[in-house]
Amino acid sequence: MACRIAVVDYRKGNLKSVERGLVAAGGDAFVTDDAAAIARADAVVLPGVGAFADASATMRELGQMEAVRNRIVVGAPFLGICLGMHLLFEEGTEGAPQEDDETSTHNAPGLAVLPGVVAAMPRTDAEGRAYKVPHVGWNTVTPPAYPAGGTIGARLSGLESELTGATVPTKRVPHEPKRPADASCEPGLPSDWASPSPSAAQVGFTCPLFAGIPAGEYFYFTHSYIAPTGPFVVAETAHSVTFPCAVQYRDTAFGVQFHPEKSSDAGAAVLRNFVSIVKGA
Repeated sequence: MACRIAVVDYRKGNLKSVERGLVAAGGDAFVTDDAAAIARADAVVLPGVGAFADASATMRELGQMEAVRNRIVVGAPFLGICLGMHLLFEEGTEGAPQEDDETSTHNAPGLAVLPGVVAAMPRTDAEGRAYKVPHVGWNTVTPPAYPAGGTIGARLSGLESELTGATVPTKRVPHEPKRPADASCEPGLPSDWASPSPSAAQVGFTCPLFAGIPAGEYFYFTHSYIAPTGPFVVAETAHSVTFPCAVQYRDTAFGVQFHPEKSSDAGAAVLRNFVSIVKGA
């Protein structure tokens, strides 16, 4: 029996490219804005284009927020892409209305599956060097660096659950990763691009979404906001700062900051891995 994957339509773009990517990966995907159809789906993909507050408002208006959250709670496989990953968190500042004093915002609510607030990417690093924001183009993805020992539980806000057994991440020094010399702002690998050498992969990924993918692989990014860090982080990328580019909740819910549907062979591998998780759930 086919496992149906709902691609959530919250009135933003890139739906068809995500649907095509999932189908090419062997999935039985369909686009829908119907909360009831989402609630019946075997798996859910939340694609990402647009502002956090706008997406949150539309999802709540259409009843999608509760439907998606409930599917995650019961263990249905889930993949959030870019803004779709951001919406896993409690709140986001992007597009939130300004208060009268113009110094603070009413943050928009997310799915609250993971704790924390999604905020703007810094435009300078720790040494004061300027970086272009939005962060657009190809960049490397690596497993997070953790110190020896120590565990932390991350609460699942409002769902009476927690992540256990994850190690506390260190605060890493921001750095500019090595990238292809001709990396462009448009999807499509540069002509001199090559797979990262084995020496670039210190520690392999443990997240099943990255099965068979070497540390240091390139993926395509386009975003101005970044997720908070925590024990749920399974991959990182550096631009002005080192930031989470993939997160995991329990065994079957994932989010990625990059766009797998625009990331050539590496992105196709991530989608195949997700479809495998869906079929094995």
